[in-house]
Formats: sequence, structure tokens, C-alpha cells
Amino acid sequence: MTPADIIAAARLAIGTPFRHQGRSVGRALDCAGLVIHVVRTLEIDHQDRTDYPRRPHNNELQAQLDLQDNLDKVSGPPQAGDILLMRFGREPQHLAIFTGANIIHSWQQAGKVCEHILDPVWKARIVAIYRFKGLTNE
Repeated sequence: MTPADIIAAARLAIGTPFRHQGRSVGRALDCAGLVIHVVRTLEIDHQDRTDYPRRPHNNELQAQLDLQDNLDKVSGPPQAGDILLMRFGREPQHLAIFTGANIIHSWQQAGKVCEHILDPVWKARIVAIYRFKGLTNE
């Protein structure tokens, strides 16, 4: 699996409407649902949890990422294919896939899965970076 594989899988979902706890490409995805779509597409073992509130609290989202055997929490700048854990307020509550310059995410304000540049405002929201284990270079 390469970063390009991760990004290609995420891009398949662009335009899918946003819906909290959505798990169906073309019908409804939330930010976690986008990541679940990527791991399902790439046939990566994972744990999925759909009983979370619209605004996760008590670091629930980070705890769920930490439980994933297929991910490593990394430091340093993000690399293409990484999962970015982000916050809008005090606590982490959003996920995005990094493409190398852009992010792909299901964003409630946009109403859908979208791709746009990781500008300084979005970059400041990053609280943790996760990388899939076993990545190979393209």
C-alpha cells in the first residue's frame, strides 16, 4: 500500500454528502466514515465505532485512533496519506486525509466530502498525525 493508494481511495468519496455517522460512499459520510471508507477500500483491518456524539469529547476520537492496530501516531510534518486529527474548539473532533498539499475530509460546513489546500488556518487545527503501518514508497 502506498500513499497514492490511500489518497485515491479518499478521492473516490469526494462529493458524498456529509451526515453524522455516515458510512456509505455516494450517500453519506462523516469524517470518521471517510477514513473507514479508505480502510475498507484498501482491505485494512480496523475497528469501527458509530456510537459517538456529533462533537466527540474526553479525547474519544484520539482514543479510537490509538486503538487501531494499523496506525502509528507520528511526530513531525505530515506526509501524503497521513490521517490528521484536528480540532475546532478545545478537543479533537475532526479527521482528514493529507495529500501532500491538500486535505480530503467530510466537513459539515461544506456539506460533503471535499478537497482543499491545507492552509495555515487548517494546519493550526492539527493536534496529532497518524500513519498507516506498512506503507511503501510509490
